[in-house]
Amino acid sequence: MKFLNWFQKKKTASTVATPVSYNITGPKRIGDAVLRDEDLKLITGRGQYVDDIDIGPHLILTFVRSSIANGLIKELDVSEARVTEGVFHIFTADDTASLGKLAVNPVLETMQDCPYPILAKDMVHTVGEPVAAILSTSSAAGLDASELVHLEITPLEGTKSQLAMASLEESVISQTWNVGNYSDERLEEANYTVSTKVEHPRLAPSPMENRAIAVKFHEENESVTVYLSTQTPHRAKSELARIINIPADKISVITHDVGGAFGMKASLYPEEVMAVWAAFQTKQSVKWISTRNEDLLSATHGRGLQTEGTLTFDATGKFIALKAKVTAPLGHWLPNSAAIPAWNAARMLPGPYDIPDLHIETRGVSLNTAPVGIYRGAGRPEAITLMEKLVDLAARKIDMDPVEIRRLNLISEAALPKKSETGANLDSGNYVALLDNLIEKTDYVNLKSRIENETDPNSLKGIGVSFYVEPCGKGWESARVTLHPNGSISAKSGSSSQGHGRSTAFRQILSDLFEADISKISLEFGNTETCPEGIGALASRSTSIGGSALLKAGQEVLKKAKEKPNHTEDITVDLVYENDGEAWGYGAYLTEVSIDRLTGQLSVDQITCIDDAGKIINPMMVEGQIMGGIAQGVGEALMEQVLYSDDGQLITGSLMDYALPRASDMPALSISKTETPSPNNLLGAKGVGEAGTIAAPVSILNATYHALRDFDVQNLQMPLTSEKIWRAMQRKTKD
Repeated sequence: MKFLNWFQKKKTASTVATPVSYNITGPKRIGDAVLRDEDLKLITGRGQYVDDIDIGPHLILTFVRSSIANGLIKELDVSEARVTEGVFHIFTADDTASLGKLAVNPVLETMQDCPYPILAKDMVHTVGEPVAAILSTSSAAGLDASELVHLEITPLEGTKSQLAMASLEESVISQTWNVGNYSDERLEEANYTVSTKVEHPRLAPSPMENRAIAVKFHEENESVTVYLSTQTPHRAKSELARIINIPADKISVITHDVGGAFGMKASLYPEEVMAVWAAFQTKQSVKWISTRNEDLLSATHGRGLQTEGTLTFDATGKFIALKAKVTAPLGHWLPNSAAIPAWNAARMLPGPYDIPDLHIETRGVSLNTAPVGIYRGAGRPEAITLMEKLVDLAARKIDMDPVEIRRLNLISEAALPKKSETGANLDSGNYVALLDNLIEKTDYVNLKSRIENETDPNSLKGIGVSFYVEPCGKGWESARVTLHPNGSISAKSGSSSQGHGRSTAFRQILSDLFEADISKISLEFGNTETCPEGIGALASRSTSIGGSALLKAGQEVLKKAKEKPNHTEDITVDLVYENDGEAWGYGAYLTEVSIDRLTGQLSVDQITCIDDAGKIINPMMVEGQIMGGIAQGVGEALMEQVLYSDDGQLITGSLMDYALPRASDMPALSISKTETPSPNNLLGAKGVGEAGTIAAPVSILNATYHALRDFDVQNLQMPLTSEKIWRAMQRKTKD
C-alpha cells in the first residue's frame, strides 16, 4: 500500500482533469463546443440516405441465399423464377465467373490468398452466402421469385462455425514476434507468473442504416453514378473498377449521409459489386437495400478473437516478460481489413507497460460463417483486455493494489516516444499523471475502502480499473482549399463522414486558421468526382490525418494570399499530406458495479474516465464519441453476442435474438479529457472515437471479478449475463 499512502499525502492538484464547460456562443474556432452542422437536418428527417436518393426508374436486386453452412450445390434451377411477373433477369455464378477479387490489406507477414465469391459456384461456405441474384421491378416481385428458385445443397461434414473447432494449422494469416531476451525457460524460472484466456464474443456492428447501394446508369456514355453507404468512397471506386474490369472514369461514387458504420462499411461487399456489375450488364439503374437479417447474416462481424497470455513479474510487482497468443476468426471470404484485428491485438501488446521481453504470436483461421472485419476498436479491445486482466491477476497474486502495480509498470513520460519491435510507436503523453488524475478524481482510496467494507447482504459491489493506449491511423490524406476574393473559403477533403460531425470539426480547423467566421466556410467530401482522392474514415484517423491535410493546404493558401494582398481570383491549393507516424491516444477508466446476490444480475453503476485525445478540436463532439464508444463497450461486456450452432446456423438472426444496449442500460458517466499534442501530425490530434470500446469492457470485467472476490471466480467471459454470474456463484457455494 506504499503508493496509496503516498497518494493520500499528495497535495498537488494542478494536473487534475476538469470537465469541459461549453460556450457555444463564442468564436467558432478550435477548442470550442460548436454544435454539429448536420444535426438539425438529421433530427428533422431531412437527411439523405441511400434509399432516399431518386435514381429514376430502376430495378431492385434480391439475393437467393444458402441455408446450409457448408455443402455442395447439387442443383440450382431458376427457370420457374425467371418467368415470374416483375422479374427482369436472374444471374448465377456462371455469369459472374470472370469478375476479379477484392484487395486485402497485407499487414501481416503470412497472408494466404482467399476466394471472393460474388455468387457461390459448386459449393457454399456459410449460411447466407448468395447463390443467385434476381433483378425485378419491385421488392415484392424479387421476394416472390426467390421462393421459386429451386436450390438443393448436399451438406458436408466438418462445418466450422466456432473458433475452437478450427485447426491452427489451417491459419490463413499469421505472424510471430520475439522481443528482448524472451525464452520459455526464463518464463519458468520467474518469481511469479499469472496466466489467463479471454474469449471475446463475436459482435454485429449494427449501424442504424443497413448496407445500401443505388446505381444510376447513364445511357449517354454508359457510365454509372454509385450512391453508396460507405466509409471509403474512393477505395470503393477503384476496387469496383478493378473487380469489374471497367475503366475508372466510368464509375463515380457518392456518399451523402451515412447512418453509422463502425467499420462494417469499410470494405466492398459482393452484393455491392453485383449491383454495379448488373447495372453495366443490363444497362439499367439498380438498387439494393439490405435488410437487418441480411446484415446479421452476411455483413462483416467484429471481435470474436481468443487471446491468451502469461505474465511474469518479481516480488515487487515489476513486470519481466509477456507471452501471448492471438487467434482470430475469419469468415469464408476476407474483407479489405480482415487482418487488422489480429494484427492490432498482437502488435499493441504490452500496451502502456514497460515489459522488456516479449513473445507474441497471432493467427487467423477461416470459418463457415459471415466474414469478420474491423469493428470500432478492431483489435485494440482484445489487446487491452488481455493485458489489463493479467495486470489485475498479478496484483492479486502478490496482494498488491491494482492501481499501484499499474503505476509501477507504466512507461514513463521521459521514455516517450517509445518504439516497439512489434511496430507500435507510442508518441507522447504522461501515463502516470493521467492515472493519478483518475485516482484523485474518483477518491479511489476511500472508494475502495467503502466497497470492500460494504455490508449490504443483497448486493455485491466491485470496482475495476483499466489503462489503454490506441493507435489512431497512419498514412496519407488529401485536401483542396480555396480562398475566394470575397473572403469565403471552400474546402474539399478526401476523407469522409458517417454521422460523426466531420464537417463541423474540419470547418473549425479552417476557421481558426483563417480567423474567419465558420459560416463563411463550406466543406465537401464523399464524392469521387469533385473531391481529391483519399483514404476515408477508418481507425480514428480522420481528424489527425484528414484534418492535418486541410490545415496544411490552408497554410499554403494563406502563404500565397500574402504574396497577393489584393487578389481578384480564387487561390487554391491541392495537396496530399502524410503523417510522420501513428498518433497514440491513451486513457484510464474506473468502473463501479453491483451484482444482485440472488440472481447474479450485474449493474454497471458508474464509469469515470480520463482520455488524452491530443489536440481537441471540438470538446462536445469528443465527449459524444467517448459516450458512444462506452455504449458499445457496455454492449460487449453485458449482452451482445453473435451465436452459431455447431452446424453453422445463425441463432441470432434478428434484433429479437441479438441484444443491443438501450439508454436504460447506460451507467452514470463522468468524462474528463486532457490534451497532449501528438508530434506525429501537423494538427497534434489523436483519435478518441474508439476509446470507450477499448477501455470500458475490461474495466467492467475487472470490476465484476472484484465484486465476486469472495467466490474465487476464475474464468468469466463476456458477455457477463446474469446466468453466467449466478452459475459461477453457485459453484463456490456448493464448495
